[in-house]
Amino acid sequence: MNGNENNRLVKGALLLTLAGLISKILSAGYRIPLQNLTGDIGFYIYQQVYPILGIALILSLYGFPAAISKMTVELKAAGRSLSFGSFYLPVFLILAAINGAVFLFLVLNAEAIAGWVGDELLGRTYQFAAFAFLLVPFSALLRGVFQGNYYMKPTAYSQIGEQFVRVFIIILTAMYVAFGNHDLYQIGRSAAIASIFGSIAAILILALFFLKKRPVSGNQFEIPWNYYIRTLLILGIVAALNHMVLLVIQFADAFTLIQSLKLYGLSQVDAMEAKGVFDRGQPLIQLGTVLGSSFALAMIPSISKEKLEQDPTTFYKYIRAALLFSLYLAAGATIGLISIFPETNLLLFQNEKGTMELQILVAAIFLCSMAITASSILQGLGLIKRTAGFILVAFFVKWTGNQLFVPLWGIMGSAIATVLSLMILYLIVMYELKRKLPELGILSRINWRALIRSSIWMVVYILLMDWLFSDIAALSRLTLLFYVLFVATTGGIMFIVILVRSRAFTEDELIMLPKSRLFIRIYRGRNKK
Repeated sequence: MNGNENNRLVKGALLLTLAGLISKILSAGYRIPLQNLTGDIGFYIYQQVYPILGIALILSLYGFPAAISKMTVELKAAGRSLSFGSFYLPVFLILAAINGAVFLFLVLNAEAIAGWVGDELLGRTYQFAAFAFLLVPFSALLRGVFQGNYYMKPTAYSQIGEQFVRVFIIILTAMYVAFGNHDLYQIGRSAAIASIFGSIAAILILALFFLKKRPVSGNQFEIPWNYYIRTLLILGIVAALNHMVLLVIQFADAFTLIQSLKLYGLSQVDAMEAKGVFDRGQPLIQLGTVLGSSFALAMIPSISKEKLEQDPTTFYKYIRAALLFSLYLAAGATIGLISIFPETNLLLFQNEKGTMELQILVAAIFLCSMAITASSILQGLGLIKRTAGFILVAFFVKWTGNQLFVPLWGIMGSAIATVLSLMILYLIVMYELKRKLPELGILSRINWRALIRSSIWMVVYILLMDWLFSDIAALSRLTLLFYVLFVATTGGIMFIVILVRSRAFTEDELIMLPKSRLFIRIYRGRNKK
């Protein structure tokens, strides 16, 4: 790869990271008005179908495009240009066969799956969700080809467009159901319809770029069917798993939580409502994880095996900075949200149900942020299959944990199972990172005194504000909104300023940040030489 292509790849990766962050914020944000409009049971219905739709989305956005991108690069390197007959058609047919099989499985077994998850009324919802897989071949193929040509704009724009359409339809349907007093199960079916129309919007955007660039030639070559099938099945699924940390946790909840809550002693309706309350934590964890890992993920394009061999000093500097930024920000977000969670729960979801359980669940922000950052570094080093295996381990721990703990402790058991599964994932990936990069020494680089000091000041500030103004904040939802926003913003700024002033970072690390001059001024304080 020449310097120009490498530069395009890094810029494109940063664009995809930005698009991913915007999409994740949208994905987390719309769930709050969805719960407000449809209540905990409506939210439960949505969360029961979301993991299946999420799998289709990840396959079309990350899994199959990664495999197709790899094939595109390798075929071009071998002097084979992409033709319709030798590349596009056979790859599309393989994708159609894989996704068609998933579609048929869901359609034919929807009733059985609904019985398995503990809610037979979800059968038609799962049948609707199956149709999302039929559109995966179109979007995945186009995204993969563009990425293989180091052209990331189509993927980024189609991802954001797809998310906007999904959010718009879901919120519109939630309003229709809420204000028209319609069947709540329409929420699940509308989520499936929203995903289908979102995929169609993405395909139209990708098609416009395809017509403009026309990355297709008339040259034919013998179709390497085994190579296509092997790459799509193995790399496509492995690459998808690496983007499913939070999704696999929700998938385990969707299939085990209702039945386990019944064993705990709840009725069907109470179990549905309890899961809806527990699912309130998902958008907050997602937003917290975005905050905790965003700076780190922006640095990942600078991480590769080649760069480790060419310039180990710079490589290690980027790795340490990525992990430190993730650790400090994720710790701050976790501690701050736990401290202000009663008011946040009341503000966002209109009551304080499940506050204690959700405060424990919020610990997932720190663990998930660190696990995602470390996994992304391992992927940059080429350990894609291994990190996917680690995520599967977390999935089985969560699945088993739900079945063991929920019958004993209700949704508290599910919160503990989530934290335990992510803690195991975090420990495994950090151990693997230490094994692969023995000179990293991340533990010795953490300024524990600065972290503890900034955390204590932030918690004391939040508790003091709560003692002084909690009565005023509770007067209305509007005053509560201003209170939570003000305390969260000022508390976060206080945490970061004390962290920087306490020398948690070096100047070289601060230079990597956006608006680095501001952070360096805070770092130097009065001594501005």
